[in-house]
Amino acid sequence: MKILPKKELFIKRVYEIVNELKIPLIDERVYDDVSFSGKLAIASVRFTFEDDESVIRGFLGLAEYFHTVVIKSKDRFFIPHASILFQLQSA
Repeated sequence: MKILPKKELFIKRVYEIVNELKIPLIDERVYDDVSFSGKLAIASVRFTFEDDESVIRGFLGLAEYFHTVVIKSKDRFFIPHASILFQLQSA
């Protein structure tokens, strides 16, 4: 049995919960390039996953609440909303 590194487990779990909640996710398979400008955001909120799945669910709950998408870039996930940028990353 192959043991996945912590970041891979984190990404896999986010994908599972996104599918469960039916939240649109945009990742490297569909876009050519993505960048975010934190300078234009009034607020930038960072969630850090440290083995507590409720952090992932809370982050994805924002996408549900705001009826928006989740964007994956490398090993981080983003929810852009108005002038707020939410970010989820693994510790």
